Amino acid sequence: MSKAADISMASVQRIWRAFGLKPHLEQTFKLSTDPAFVDKVHDIVGLYLNPPDKALVLCIDEKSQIQALDRTQPG
Repeated sequence: MSKAADISMASVQRIWRAFGLKPHLEQTFKLSTDPAFVDKVHDIVGLYLNPPDKALVLCIDEKSQIQALDRTQPG
């Protein structure tokens, strides 16, 4: 994660701790392999931190990874 985001491992740990994230404890956690993942995260987080005036934000979460877990996770 730190290498992909070009930040230190300590920074990743501080961010995860600040938001109570513990992906290492989730059996089904999978980090995206999308090459544009970091850019997309920056765009989305930017909207939350500094939304434009009169903006309408729609979100659709198809949870495609959940469907795939049946085929990728043992038993």
